[in-house]
Amino acid sequence: MLPDDGRWRDLFSGKNAAISIALSLGVVIHAVNILMATTILPSVVEDIGGLNLYAWNTTLFVAASIVGSVFSARILSVYGARVAYLLAVIVFFAGSLACTLAPRMDIMLLGRAVQGFGGGVMFALSYAMINLVYVPALWPRAMALISGMWGVATLVGPAVGGIFAELNAWRYAFGVMLPLMVVYGLFLLTIMPKKQKTTENEPGQRLPLIQLTLLTAAVLIVSAGSLSPDVTLNVFGVVAALLLLILLAVVEQRSSSRLLPRNTFRRGSHHAALYITISLLAIGMTCEVFVPYFLQRLHGQSPLASGYMSALMAAGWTVSEIISAGWKGAKMRASILLGPLFVLAGLVLLALTLSVPSAGTWGIMSPILLGLSLVGFGIGFGWPHLLTRILQVAAPEDKEVAAASITTVQLFATALGAALAGMIVNVNGFNDGTLTGVMSSAYWLMMLLAIAPLIAIFTSRRCAAISY
Repeated sequence: MLPDDGRWRDLFSGKNAAISIALSLGVVIHAVNILMATTILPSVVEDIGGLNLYAWNTTLFVAASIVGSVFSARILSVYGARVAYLLAVIVFFAGSLACTLAPRMDIMLLGRAVQGFGGGVMFALSYAMINLVYVPALWPRAMALISGMWGVATLVGPAVGGIFAELNAWRYAFGVMLPLMVVYGLFLLTIMPKKQKTTENEPGQRLPLIQLTLLTAAVLIVSAGSLSPDVTLNVFGVVAALLLLILLAVVEQRSSSRLLPRNTFRRGSHHAALYITISLLAIGMTCEVFVPYFLQRLHGQSPLASGYMSALMAAGWTVSEIISAGWKGAKMRASILLGPLFVLAGLVLLALTLSVPSAGTWGIMSPILLGLSLVGFGIGFGWPHLLTRILQVAAPEDKEVAAASITTVQLFATALGAALAGMIVNVNGFNDGTLTGVMSSAYWLMMLLAIAPLIAIFTSRRCAAISY
């Protein structure tokens, strides 16, 4: 129960006000960039080509974000909050500039990777700073504030991307980030403390570089395999990635510097069940990378309209978290169990409706919008309780590792899901550019991704049964 001295207004009074704004803006910028880029990608491909590299935009961005999130704690401990944030801003600025000027898709991908690293650092710093700048009574509300910024991004991101796409000026969608980052950097320079004491300053702690390398390599290899329409290469990519993950588990068990809480890979581990469940749910949502393209190509929607329709997934996620976050006991367990069912229903509904061309009338679009909403609603329904249990079941000495692992696992699952999504659509004729190929891609993407929440229905039972 929240102490009486931990009130919402305390986050925005005195010295906390500027800090709260700074942390929130870091998440908003990262989230808006993701949603904006998703909205304008069809326009980018139409202008500079690179349809066969479509899925890499998200995969490289998220892979780089994983690296950035892992490095953020060390940057914070060595250089302090001010330098850590300014470094993230400079890197993000450089990536945005590359995207703005990109003449080809390979330059765009380079810019997206640089953006991803800077965004990953900003995203992780916003959570890492909470226990350093707020009194403990404000931690729960600070967490809620920062998480809620994804809902704000849902409104802003598609609007920015859609407007510029409709004006045939997609470059300005990235370009608008440049002055924004300058202003944000100057703001951080004035309010962020130079140095902060953190537990990372303890001697002997090292970055889990081997595990991080294996994790990133797994994402990139499965992504490389996903680019080919050859099923053999697709399977090779998946198998190679699985072998790297097995090797990661072996290294993780023997290493003193860890990505995950100790004993995660032992039989019967609560953490394993929790990580698998949140990963499966996150994979189910990676269809959003292609939804704007399908809506524009198969249903005649404008870039702006398709962007907002796609954002229904994020909106559904936010709404369901607000509904279920305060639940306890049986209702809490029900939210964990029902979440995968909603995601499964949403993906099957999308497979049956999104893949069928239409004139875009509301009678046709309504079930599509319902499917998009169900996917997001199902993911968010039990999400806060799954994440809470990751912290609750961790040993005292593993609390910080457990907290950091949430971002890493979520980002990895998103990158892996985006690569698998790219593999599915490429095998089913997406690169052909024909109407038949797009229809087949839309259908099989949703149906095959539905396997993830189907498995999560069973793994969530283990998660719901965890007592603490």
